[in-house]
Amino acid sequence: MPPVNPMKEVPVKIEYNKQWIVIKAEVGEDRITFPAPISKEILFKTISNIEEKQNLLIITVKTDTESVYKILSVEKVLQILKRLMLGSCNAYRMMAFFMSPAIRGGVLVKEAQWEKGSVVVVQSGIWFVSSTKQVCVPVDKVSAIELVKREVQGKSTDVIKIDHVDGGTVSSSFVLCPLSTLQVLLNYLKDTTKGIDMKGTELDAIDQQVAMLVYSGMDSHSIENILNIPHKQLDAIYDKMLNLSLAEVVTMRREIQLNSKGVRYITDATKSQTN
Repeated sequence: MPPVNPMKEVPVKIEYNKQWIVIKAEVGEDRITFPAPISKEILFKTISNIEEKQNLLIITVKTDTESVYKILSVEKVLQILKRLMLGSCNAYRMMAFFMSPAIRGGVLVKEAQWEKGSVVVVQSGIWFVSSTKQVCVPVDKVSAIELVKREVQGKSTDVIKIDHVDGGTVSSSFVLCPLSTLQVLLNYLKDTTKGIDMKGTELDAIDQQVAMLVYSGMDSHSIENILNIPHKQLDAIYDKMLNLSLAEVVTMRREIQLNSKGVRYITDATKSQTN
């Protein structure tokens, strides 16, 4: 019989019955075991989705039923868990070189370099995995996927470019693999992110101008002045963009008017300044 890989204990917090509890999970090459009161062994091959939010790891497990587990821990522990889970989970996986992020806000990332690893595509994200890092581009943050030419080792080479929104800034990642599999990967990635495709007729001319100004970083007041449109019209355009899932709310702007107490205060203040 082949030797059994020893299990390692790692400290984690896990959500259980709507409360966070501290446990020591046992981790092996192909599974993780949560002790009582959870008492659950999870084979990595049954994991169908892996999502990361800061130091929170969210995994979806599909067996006869579907279960979601939320795990909190330190970065070192999460890196180990992500590496093991992404290596064996139920996902589309292809060996490749990647550079992520390669461009941020239109500027080349200085420390960016090609890394050997794999692309792992799960329900919620595109993961770039190497021996030292795991980078995730959420599917709902992808803005474009295309085949482009890029110089690699002095040669113009076909690579896949993935544009994605990262903290309000558009970033780009590159994927390099043999030509024989490049188109297969491109087609799969496009199919995975087909929810971003639109007909191009959803917004009229003024709506598109608003979207372009938002993209350039303009605030609401500046957009109203540039396009000479009233606040209510801009709000209606924002609602349309939100309903089409083209944008998300980051700041709620409040409009106020003075009541009788406020008017009296201003009136009295004006009188005292003129006396």
